[in-house]
Amino acid sequence: MTEHNHSHTHHHHSIPNDFSKAFLIGILLNIIFVAIESFYGFKINSLALLADAGHNFSDVVGLVLGLVGVFAGKLRSNDRHTYGWNRVTILAAFANALLLLVAIGSLISEAITRLNSPLETQGMTIMAVAGVGILINGATAMLFMHGRSTDLNVRGAFIHMAADALVSAGVLIAGALSLWFGWSLLDPIASLLIAAVILISTWSLFQESLHLLFDGVPKQVELRKVRSFLESLEGVTNVHDLHIWAMSTSQIAMTVHLVMPKGSSGDHFLEDIAHELHHRFEIVHPTIQIELNQVEHGCH
Repeated sequence: MTEHNHSHTHHHHSIPNDFSKAFLIGILLNIIFVAIESFYGFKINSLALLADAGHNFSDVVGLVLGLVGVFAGKLRSNDRHTYGWNRVTILAAFANALLLLVAIGSLISEAITRLNSPLETQGMTIMAVAGVGILINGATAMLFMHGRSTDLNVRGAFIHMAADALVSAGVLIAGALSLWFGWSLLDPIASLLIAAVILISTWSLFQESLHLLFDGVPKQVELRKVRSFLESLEGVTNVHDLHIWAMSTSQIAMTVHLVMPKGSSGDHFLEDIAHELHHRFEIVHPTIQIELNQVEHGCH
């Protein structure tokens, strides 16, 4: 039984954008805002401000993790790490999600305590600080807007910053109502709403990053469609051992065996497939093996 191999066809059409500067700016802006929120939260005894400060601090840590992921992704591969350190970006997104889920639990616990024993707060101060938060978080979210659809690590940063801007808007509204009507319960209620917003925005990030850590097929790729495309190629009679996974939050890899009894037309054929895989499915690192007959080769 004869086997004819063309393998390791790596078709890198694009290099992920460098968001290191965006992460650095976001870290600096949010450290300043956390300091402002913490100071006034303690000064006027506002749980909504302190809760948002704690959440923003977790976002600072998340941005630091994201930055680490960006730098790790730039490290060259070697004999011990043949794919380099790109997977750190997935780990950063997962750690970011875990961090936020822990923060949510702490926030809910404290808000429930305050519901039973509400404290008076200063609505005008809350509104002023929240207004600053809307500006800072909104500006930071804009830094990551154009990369959110192609990089899970960047998407995590965008979600957190955009959610923070919405949360700050909620805190501002709660402060206004507290000022005008004297509703002291609004502070812990606003905190619970903050927790709900954070949970909704974080859960999908947690699920997807965990999925990718276990070499799941990235959600933007439908394995069925990839298989159908490969089976439609001229001369291909069978497709097997098809595997698709994420090397990083922005790079997708694939391996496959194509059974072609009459052989292929060589490198040009492989280049065309690689181009189509990138264009149709965003797969940038395909490895394709051509077989004259379907044989046993240790892939179970």
